[in-house]
Amino acid sequence: MLSRSKLFFPSIALNIRCFSKSATNMSDNLFVHRDTPEDNQNMPFEFNEENKRRIKAILNIYPEGHKRGAMIPLLDLAQRQHGWLPISAMHKVAEILGLPNMRVYEVATFYTMFLRKPTGTYHIQVCTTTPCWLRGSDEILDACKRKLGINVGETTKDMKFTISEVECLGACVNAPMIAVNDDYYEDLTVKDTEEILDDLKNGKQPKAGPRSGRYASEPAGGLTTLTSEPTGPGFGVQSGL
Repeated sequence: MLSRSKLFFPSIALNIRCFSKSATNMSDNLFVHRDTPEDNQNMPFEFNEENKRRIKAILNIYPEGHKRGAMIPLLDLAQRQHGWLPISAMHKVAEILGLPNMRVYEVATFYTMFLRKPTGTYHIQVCTTTPCWLRGSDEILDACKRKLGINVGETTKDMKFTISEVECLGACVNAPMIAVNDDYYEDLTVKDTEEILDDLKNGKQPKAGPRSGRYASEPAGGLTTLTSEPTGPGFGVQSGL
């Protein structure tokens, strides 16, 4: 019937939409709440005295009527104190800011920086976006999984390490790279990655930054500009001026 209609109504054929289906990558982050023994409304959460002083200082930054702008800093503070962000901590932030709980849920489940389930002491975030992938991030991720004996989204039994596969962490010129908590480790090889994990296992703090000898993100082959002392004022200006 449809093929016959094409003969008389050719525009029908042009307007038919073809539906395609592609695989969906599953995130290891939790975007909805499910009560668990370690994460439910009955589990108490309270900021410690030091963080209460920090909260007071943070809130003083924002004018009256705009205190809700402190939501992300307060959620971050709660996560740093607890190690991850339980629902009771979100409720405490909502209480401090005088907001409905839902307003805090919306923010905490939107940003992947907020960890909604128990996370290891060392959160290993492996960037696999295109620049890092082209520079070998698959091998870096495989090294992490092999060395720690866990897969993406899992935590070691001793609660020391968690692996996450993440999108761009903003150090593309130093690819491939990983983030461990607040520190970036860049220009990595598999050997570098294994050494970093070994240091962390042994309670050592590996030096952050590029592992290739670069100071920051200068050219890998050495500087090509600013290689001499800058000239003084008036250099190159016509004598008549």
